[in-house]
Amino acid sequence: MLRLLRDVMAGGGTPQERLDSIVKTIAGAMGAEVCSIYVRRAGNVLELCATEGLNPEALYRTRMKFGEGLVGHIADTGRPVALAEAQTHPKFAYFPETGEEIYHSLMGVPIRRSERVHGVLVIQHTAARQYTEEEVESVETLAMVLAEMISGGEIPGSAANRGDGTPVRIGGTRINGGLAIGRARLHRPRIVIHRVVAEDPEDERRRLDAALSAMHDSLDRLLDSDAMAAAGEHREVLETYRIIASDAGWIGRIREAIVGGLTAEAAIQRVRDDTRARMAGVTDPYIRERLADFEDVALRLMQHLSPDSTPDDEAEPEGDWILIARSLGPAEILDYDQSRLRGLALEEGSATAHVAIVARALDIPVVGRLPNLLGEVEPGDPLIVDGDHAQVFVRPGEDARASFRAGMAVRAEQRARYAALRDRPAVSIDGVRVSLLMNAGLLVDVAQMAAAGAEGVGLYRTEIPFLVRREYPDVEAQTLLYRRVLVAAEGRPVTFRTLDAGGDKRLPSFEHEPEENPALGWRALRIGLDRPSLLRQQMRALIRAAEGRPLRVMVPMVTTVEEFRAARSLLDLELQRARDRGVAEPADVAVGAMVEVPALVLAIEALAREADFLSVGSNDLHQFLYAADRGGERVANRYDTLDPVFLRVLQRIAQAGEAAGIPVTVCGEMAGRPLEALVLAALGYRALSMSPISIGAVKESILAANISELRDYVNYLTKLSSSSVRNRLQNYVSERLRDRSDDHPPITPDD
Repeated sequence: MLRLLRDVMAGGGTPQERLDSIVKTIAGAMGAEVCSIYVRRAGNVLELCATEGLNPEALYRTRMKFGEGLVGHIADTGRPVALAEAQTHPKFAYFPETGEEIYHSLMGVPIRRSERVHGVLVIQHTAARQYTEEEVESVETLAMVLAEMISGGEIPGSAANRGDGTPVRIGGTRINGGLAIGRARLHRPRIVIHRVVAEDPEDERRRLDAALSAMHDSLDRLLDSDAMAAAGEHREVLETYRIIASDAGWIGRIREAIVGGLTAEAAIQRVRDDTRARMAGVTDPYIRERLADFEDVALRLMQHLSPDSTPDDEAEPEGDWILIARSLGPAEILDYDQSRLRGLALEEGSATAHVAIVARALDIPVVGRLPNLLGEVEPGDPLIVDGDHAQVFVRPGEDARASFRAGMAVRAEQRARYAALRDRPAVSIDGVRVSLLMNAGLLVDVAQMAAAGAEGVGLYRTEIPFLVRREYPDVEAQTLLYRRVLVAAEGRPVTFRTLDAGGDKRLPSFEHEPEENPALGWRALRIGLDRPSLLRQQMRALIRAAEGRPLRVMVPMVTTVEEFRAARSLLDLELQRARDRGVAEPADVAVGAMVEVPALVLAIEALAREADFLSVGSNDLHQFLYAADRGGERVANRYDTLDPVFLRVLQRIAQAGEAAGIPVTVCGEMAGRPLEALVLAALGYRALSMSPISIGAVKESILAANISELRDYVNYLTKLSSSSVRNRLQNYVSERLRDRSDDHPPITPDD
């Protein structure tokens, strides 16, 4: 079939004549009564452009939207469909002009290239029949060839396969904050596959081996580059990536495809497409990131295989770029000109993705989980990436772009103002001092401490390095990481939260059984107490890393005082073990508990008498208190953190800490919002931990406020039965700050 198709493609005639020959050739080779090609048009519409077997009058008349009918369903999902009785499928839609009512079985595959579905190839039989997996794979291979014709504009009207030009806003997930404006540059396979059928399989195998050797050499040079010279998680993930590039499994599948008659390039593309299709329904974030790494390796290998081939990228847009991709491997972002790359937008991706770690090291705004991003964006489209609010604006109007540029200018002015306050302590005008700390989970985050004006790390999330590793890190690896964190902190306090795994943070090195409600299931301290060796190894590493420095350890998801005692006893065992073995002990050890489970609030006074400090995880405490998933679109904003009920809960925790003489910190998102930060200070909290980008705004608000005056008003509001007192607090703060001195300009409470 491949050779027949190659002969048709190489023959003469118009593009339409070749299309007609192609569908006739495929139908004959498959013994099918029908073979049809649908091509994507503007607005995500599919149009019948060639057919053998359907009514010829339906050509260029039959159209359907993505998601409409079986053909639209295939295009929308990007996955093949093979049905013995197509008309019984819930997605089946009848188009009377085609005359297809007499056909029972249907097999359709997406015509995909460069992460984008360009059309659908369909086979139909009159009789009901089961299509084999080999048949589906064969038709997918044929679709690879058709994709080259469509993307190259060889099919009539296919050059019009563009977006409709209307402005679009797409909401996603924040991966790295910041703002960026530029033109879209699509990240896509760089090599055009000119030959699909191998003339000499042995020669193709030799070409593959040479390309593998060249790729491994280039990865070694990349790791030695200036951009990646510094130690840290970004380097560790690239070293893991290098291991993936040597994986024998996927290389073996490429060799098998070459033996089957494909060229080396086509074999790589075949294995890449197969892997993506098989993993399309997988939701596990670790496995999704491994898929991104494998796809990156496949594209990189194709580049080394055909270094002189014509790149298939559209012309580079002028000026600054916003890189667009379904997913991105950690090494790929370094292939682009850093002086022009301003932002990154991904259909997939998460805050723990490998590329996210590298992007943070390069200070690039990133938004992930943007649905249908590749379906909306065309090369050269103007884009705005708003990493702070997790949104991307596609083809924004000039007014919107001007507004964002103005916003970026204001942001630059704010940063300059905050930078001037960097070394100034956060002391209110009535003398109340609030320690402003930062949340971190990476070495690159800790490196921002001085620039952000943070006095220390109030929450170091130790689970992130675990999430990006294939194997559970041993004591030596953990010790090295924690030591680097303490060294980077340069004497400032660092509070390490013990492993907070489980729930939506599943360790790739640890087996997690499915749970109906993982947020309330086996996670965090519950895992640590059931698997004490894991928790003891982490505590052992923390003790070794301290090397005479003070050590602060915080235990997450504490539900009862007994659980805290059990966790503390494990640390005591490790401290005794260190003494017995002559390991240098920390200068001082402080053990605290995160308060994020409502049951613990009812025992907070007893806990405060046993803990060295407390830290309120306001995000989880709020969602558990109101039984409202903060990730749920319909309920996430239903209950306000400035509800008097929640304020009374926070007040009780602060009072328990004060009575016991121990410090209490808030380390959730609430601490990083200026208005909420003022309220927390009024409730008695003297330490707040937040994202580094929030420190400047919070400090400015505290410097301009009178906390004692605000305390009386907040105490009054906590006694109300209202569901929220946000508006009252906003008005109160604005009025009090409006006429303050020029040295402390007014803040916008929700800034």
